[in-house]
Amino acid sequence: MRTADIAKRYLTYFQKHGHLVMPSASLISPNPTTLFTIAGMVPFIPYLLGEQTPPATRVTSNQKCVRTLDIDEVGKTTRHGTFFQMLGNFSFGDYFKEEAIHYAWELLTTPQDQGGYGFDPEKLWVTTFTDDEEARSIWKNEGFDPEHMQVFGMEDNFWTTGGPGPGGPCSEIYVDRGPEYGRDGGPAADENRFIEIWDLVFENYEVDNVKSKTDLHIVGELEHKNIDTGAGLERLAYLMQGKQNIYETDEVFPVIEAAEKLSGRTYGEDADADVRFRVVADHVRSALMIMSDGVRPSNVGRGYVLRRLLRRTVRSMRMLGVRDHVLPTLFPVSEAAMEPNYPELKDTFHEVSESAYGEEDAFLRTLESGTTILDVAVDQAKRNHGEVSGEDAFKLHDTYGFPIELTLEMAQEQGVKVDEAKFRELMHEQKSRARADALKKRHNVDLSVYDDFKKTLAKPIDFLGYTDFSSRSTVLGIMQEGKGSVPAVTGPANVEVILDRTPFYAQAGGQLADQGEIISDDGAVLEVDDVQKPIKDLIVHQCRLTEGTLVVGAAVNANIDLQRRGAIARAHTATHMVHKALREELGPQATQRGSEDAPNRLRFDFQWSKAPSKTVMDAVEARVNDRLRDNLVVTTKEMKFDDAIALGAMHLFGEKYGDIVRVVSIGEDGWSRELCGGTHVDHVGKIGQISIMSEASIGSGVRRVDAVVGQGAYEFNAREHALVSQLSDKLNARPDELADRVNTLLAKLKESDRRLSSMYETQLAAAVPELVKNAQASNAPVTVASKNVGHFGSFDALRKTVLDIRGRLGDDKPVVVALAGISGDDKPMVAVATNESARKLGIKAGDLVRGASKILGGGGGGKPDFAQGGGADASKIDAALSSLADEAMRG
Repeated sequence: MRTADIAKRYLTYFQKHGHLVMPSASLISPNPTTLFTIAGMVPFIPYLLGEQTPPATRVTSNQKCVRTLDIDEVGKTTRHGTFFQMLGNFSFGDYFKEEAIHYAWELLTTPQDQGGYGFDPEKLWVTTFTDDEEARSIWKNEGFDPEHMQVFGMEDNFWTTGGPGPGGPCSEIYVDRGPEYGRDGGPAADENRFIEIWDLVFENYEVDNVKSKTDLHIVGELEHKNIDTGAGLERLAYLMQGKQNIYETDEVFPVIEAAEKLSGRTYGEDADADVRFRVVADHVRSALMIMSDGVRPSNVGRGYVLRRLLRRTVRSMRMLGVRDHVLPTLFPVSEAAMEPNYPELKDTFHEVSESAYGEEDAFLRTLESGTTILDVAVDQAKRNHGEVSGEDAFKLHDTYGFPIELTLEMAQEQGVKVDEAKFRELMHEQKSRARADALKKRHNVDLSVYDDFKKTLAKPIDFLGYTDFSSRSTVLGIMQEGKGSVPAVTGPANVEVILDRTPFYAQAGGQLADQGEIISDDGAVLEVDDVQKPIKDLIVHQCRLTEGTLVVGAAVNANIDLQRRGAIARAHTATHMVHKALREELGPQATQRGSEDAPNRLRFDFQWSKAPSKTVMDAVEARVNDRLRDNLVVTTKEMKFDDAIALGAMHLFGEKYGDIVRVVSIGEDGWSRELCGGTHVDHVGKIGQISIMSEASIGSGVRRVDAVVGQGAYEFNAREHALVSQLSDKLNARPDELADRVNTLLAKLKESDRRLSSMYETQLAAAVPELVKNAQASNAPVTVASKNVGHFGSFDALRKTVLDIRGRLGDDKPVVVALAGISGDDKPMVAVATNESARKLGIKAGDLVRGASKILGGGGGGKPDFAQGGGADASKIDAALSSLADEAMRG
């Protein structure tokens, strides 16, 4: 039975028993403390904790999960995997132990031709919690063999969230794989032979003061009891497919087969090679699934985990002997294997694969440079019977982009350790400096000050800015740098002010903050320069108190800068329109990766692997301006998150949304719909016009559009019109003739440059015989043939001339050839060559060039036999050559 069919059978079974089938949540965890969704129950935690209302009291799902704590162990055993899938059925105050146990027993033991999994009841074992006699009784009533039942304590069979909340005993189901896999005696004897396949958690207690799995306080019984179960799909798959482990299942092994073909090696013949094969199979699948949920390679957070997976894949293939690109072969194989379970993969595969292939290109370049540096460090460590220094490891990481994990792995393969402690110390120092610099730039204070203040609020701060541009407010708090919360401040001073209600929009979602003024009834005047939310739901106005004294409790008038707000609103609505137009032109894969909405301009980052053509970008600009002329209405509405997604509203991957979201729609037919908390115009005609200024790459698989909006667009077009008029006058041509006239002039200029370069090269060649003759007549211990050649055309001609002269003078005596002159862009340059006899005396071209270039006001270098350099001051050419000759004579 294919893995996809096993999952489908599970969901179908529970759907028949009244469960709502829920789609898998994103691998990007909604919890800010974790990078990925690490368990099947994670998306349902708000329901289990009673924080949100579930869509149904019975649900079931096949949840995508990623765990990266043991990423270095992947492949070394057959039990560790990065990406995995958890089948689960959940009850929120509906059924409890009896139904949960019955459902599991029935699905597992019902024959496959009758819709079950067909496990032999005699090969199943269960464990239960010490005090859970009820669960043991239910299992017996189902016909379960009491001899196959074992009892464990809190360490193994009691579940909590790790903090205050629901908790309860669990019952785990195991399959006996047979005596060839270990000794008899159930899970207590051997968990290699007895494999856990399903965990049933009975949440019937409220717990607090959780210090460990065994040290916690049970407050009492929950009013509404929950069921939370998890069955590992990969484990079910390899048991039901008759395979030995998860790597041999139908969703994973095709990648190993592809790797075999690329490498010419066979899985199962060599233990070390098998580890590499398993790493490749796991990491390719994991990277594919992570990227399909919107993550892209980077140096932080999820992007860094993804980068490690891709780079470990490439390196493992190199260890298998493959030097060419491998991801263009492996990624499509994995996509084909996973598509039956996740048909949506094909929708994003083009962009996902292009981004992965780009990462492979970058890593191969990193390997090229970093491996050489590491090899030198490893050789030195071996000679000194030491270890690779933390400084070398840090240099590899900081300068060459070589991850520490890769340094550790490659050094270990050569039997050398790395001073990881020193590396971590240097990394900590670097991060501390960065944090200190960021703190200085923000003029910020410890966030705990804001946390403490927020706890004193009687009710949340009221944001009025969607409808009101001014308000009567009360000062709740005043913050000063270095002092924290203070009762009063006298101007002039920089302060942070917290009001009970405010029309000021705090910077969020790419939209810049409002500016304006706050004036107290007793005469304090504050200019509001910025508004931020240092912590959730706390709006902080960063102000300059220019006059008077501001006290906590003062009544104030808060007024935003209407002109700035309007300009930003126009830019924000235009950003939504650019997003929509890009998706119309490029496809649904062109999704937002960031933005900035500022007065009269916007910046929009989107996912795309290569530069869109000018035709595409022109079409995007034209489409947006066409829609502006349609003067589409802009509406906002709050609704449930699921309803918004069902309407087709766009949302950002990784962004955390609540039950109720704000949907901004453009056009009565919803031409554009996005989840957005920003401010917008009410009709797009008020934007006026947009002009796209540029489009460029800002990282692997991410592009950026910069555009001007409204007044900014008018001013830009006015400047362009003035420039065209000036060019038309100077070139005596109509605007529509300018392109042809400029092309003609450029062609003439190119021909003139070619003739000039040819003349310079002829003059250069004419100087060679005299230089050679004078050098041959010299009786000096070191012959220096040098000349200021003036303008020389191309540097290639200068280089060839220097090498020609050196060749004519031979190796009979030490020779240094140095020519300097002025390049085509009017910069002084020098080229130096030495023969073997000169180099034996320790005369190196690179050293001579560095000295001469310094006199020219620049720099240079090269190899001992040839080097080049340049500078900024052409008047110093003769002095530089003279100094060079003196240095060469000294040897």
